[in-house]
Parts: sequence; C-alpha cells; structure tokens
Amino acid sequence: MPTIFQRAHPEYSVRNASRLLYQRLNPSYLLCSRQSRRNASASTSNDRIIFSGIQPTGEPHLGNYLGALKQWVLLQNEAVPPTKLLFSIVDLHALTIPQDPTILRQRRKQLLATLIAVGIDPKRSTVFFQSAVPAHSELMWILSTISSMGYLSRMTQWKNKLQLPEESTLENSDAKSRLKLGLFSYPVLQAADVLVHRATDVPVGEDQKQHLEFTREVANGFNHLYGPVLTMPAPLISPAKRVMSLKQPMLKMSKSHNDPRSRILLTDSAEDIHQKIKLALTDSEPGISYDPSRRPGVSNLIEILSHVQGGDGSRSFIEMGREHQRLSMRAFKEHVASTITKHLRGIRERYLELTNNTSGYIDSVAEDGAKIARDNADITLSSIKNALGLS
Repeated sequence: MPTIFQRAHPEYSVRNASRLLYQRLNPSYLLCSRQSRRNASASTSNDRIIFSGIQPTGEPHLGNYLGALKQWVLLQNEAVPPTKLLFSIVDLHALTIPQDPTILRQRRKQLLATLIAVGIDPKRSTVFFQSAVPAHSELMWILSTISSMGYLSRMTQWKNKLQLPEESTLENSDAKSRLKLGLFSYPVLQAADVLVHRATDVPVGEDQKQHLEFTREVANGFNHLYGPVLTMPAPLISPAKRVMSLKQPMLKMSKSHNDPRSRILLTDSAEDIHQKIKLALTDSEPGISYDPSRRPGVSNLIEILSHVQGGDGSRSFIEMGREHQRLSMRAFKEHVASTITKHLRGIRERYLELTNNTSGYIDSVAEDGAKIARDNADITLSSIKNALGLS
C-alpha cells in the first residue's frame, strides 16, 4: 500500500521516498513549502518543474558530478510525467569574467556533451543554452527594477569572485575599482533563470541557499506589487557532497584553480586520474584514518571514495577510514584512483563518442531544447507583461 508521501508524490519510487521525506521535513524546506502555498503561482497547473544550471567556464570535474550532475540524473530517472525538468548551460553568467569567444563556444558544446554523457536524456529533460532564451535577460531587467542594492551588497558571490573579505561593502576601495555591474547583479539573473520557468523545485547545495533565498525575496516583492504572478521555488537540498581540491584540501575542487592537478575531470584518462591521485596532498602519518581537521588530504580521499562508491549514509566516513586503516598511503591512493577510473569510464567513453560525432547531434539537442525552453519561458513572460501593463 502506498504511503502518504508516495500518494502526494507519485513521481518518486519507494526506494527514494525516505530521502525526499527527510528533505520535506527539513525546517528550512517546510518554511519554503508553506510560503509557496501562501503565494499563488504563474503555473497553469500543479505540475512540478525542476530547474538547475551550470556554467561553461571550464571542463566539469568530479566535484561538479558528485555535487550536482549526479543528482540531476537521479531526479530525471525517478520523475514521471507531468514533472518537467529543465537544465540550463548558463553561458550569460560566464560573461561576468572576460572570455575568449573561441574557447567559450567550444566549452558550451563540450558541456552539453558532458551532460548527456553523465546520463541526462534530452527526451526526458530539456537541456538548453541560457543565451538562446531571451526571456531570461528580459525578466532580469524587470526584476532589477525592484531588487534592493542593500540586499545585493550583502551577497557573497561578488566578494568571493573578487577575493574580498566577507564583511566587505560597496564602500571598500577594492570593490569600487574592480566590481562590475554584471557581477554585482549576478543574483538577479539567477533569479530570472529560475522564475521565468516557474520552477517549483531547485536542486541546491548548502552553499547555494543564499541565492535561492534572494530569488524568493524578489519573487515575493514582485507578487506583493503586481499580484500573484511568480511561482515561489523551494530548495531541493542535496546531501552534502563537497569534493575538495586534491592540492589544497581545505578548498573546494574548482574548475578555475591554477593547478590542473587539483581536480579530476570527467574526461580524464585512467593514466591522468592515477597520476593526480598519486600526487594528491596527504601527510606522512602512517595508516589511513578520517580526521578532516588534522588530516584534510586523507579525509578528502576517503570522502571521494565513499561518494564514488555510492555512499548512502549506511557507512560513515570514519568507518570507511577504519576499513582501510592498514593500507599504506600508496596502496590507498591506488585503490581510490582505480575506483574513480572504473566509475567514470562509461562517462568518458560516451563523451568521446558524442564529441567525435559529425552528424550534428549536439547542435540538434541544443536547438530542440531552446525551443521548448523559449515556449515555456514565454508563458511566464506573457503573464508578467500583462501584470505590468506592458501588454
């Protein structure tokens, strides 16, 4: 007999119900859900719409995969109609940093190929380039007219990008000289990305909650001024799977780190993976144990091993460390590298197949996705313009 949760969410399997029930019982999630119910929606039905995006600013790495892309595939594979899934390559966001046009053009297509290679199915999910849907930019301008400068100045995104202290303000001399409008207003475009598609659920990590809170703030402000037009999105908070840098294990693995050995790319060869893990920063203490504060490098490798093996919480990182405690560092690194290589082999093979395809398949996926996304976004934009008196 189906549970109450399953009857409420028939799109999810029995196996996954407990995990999502935990999310729904999370206090922050419940708060979002209650507020969503109090706000009318621009959606024409009660259909769930899941939206997320990724920047084409570098080749996707293991951290991107374990922290986001793998969850996208899980959501796709466990959702049934009428749930809609939209995944965007947010290329306009990439422009907050000057880009080489040739490289950006190449990275956009490579990222699309990567999404398909990890398991995103264009027949089940809409995959598109953000820049191919003008409604994103149009809604950004509309939302910018009601967005608070004070709120935006407290956001951490622009401070992190400029490597400024978190307490920095617009009065900071470095901020005044280096901050550009595009970077400062980045959260407004992010809000438009979500709201223009009437997203009901947005997969986010703990470190991204601030951006969704801003999205909800600006949506609530718009609805207060012009009526119940915009849908209030709720966060789908994924289990924390933060993969740290192989060279600086106190920092997250990053596409932009100067040292390419700090990250494992989804397209790395077996030789590359083994070499990067071999050179990963650890320590000289004998044996393997999990202690992030004292042994961050070793602990990072333990976490990576757990995530790649599909760790679901049944075994803690500490327990996994104990299982391998008698291994030498060399043997443990070899085991971690072999496990990663085996897990990513199919993704890499599919990626190479797609990028070597000369039939125009990637371009056709982008075109089809853009059309679906434009049609979906135009529904929202039409309602917004009507509320504003622009139509």
